[in-house]
Amino acid sequence: MSFGTCGRAFSTPCVHEHACVRCALLRPDPAQRDRLEEIRENLIARIAEAECEGWLGEVEGLRVSLPCAEDELAQIMRSTARASVDLPVPRFREEP
Repeated sequence: MSFGTCGRAFSTPCVHEHACVRCALLRPDPAQRDRLEEIRENLIARIAEAECEGWLGEVEGLRVSLPCAEDELAQIMRSTARASVDLPVPRFREEP
């Protein structure tokens, strides 16, 4: 499942096996924001379930993925935020 553009060189093997959310080379697509938010919420629910069931290994794996998903969302937020810049109003010189 792709969430954006991979920063790896073309035909470079990816050791992540489609775990793009965890990949530091992913440049997330802003159109995938809703999907990533859904994944984040799902990870939170799965962590809670795994803790209740005592699945410690599962908890650990999910806790690794959660901050990665949050980072991908933060990248989208930064890329879509528009910075405002105050520009001075031009003034014309008065001729003597």
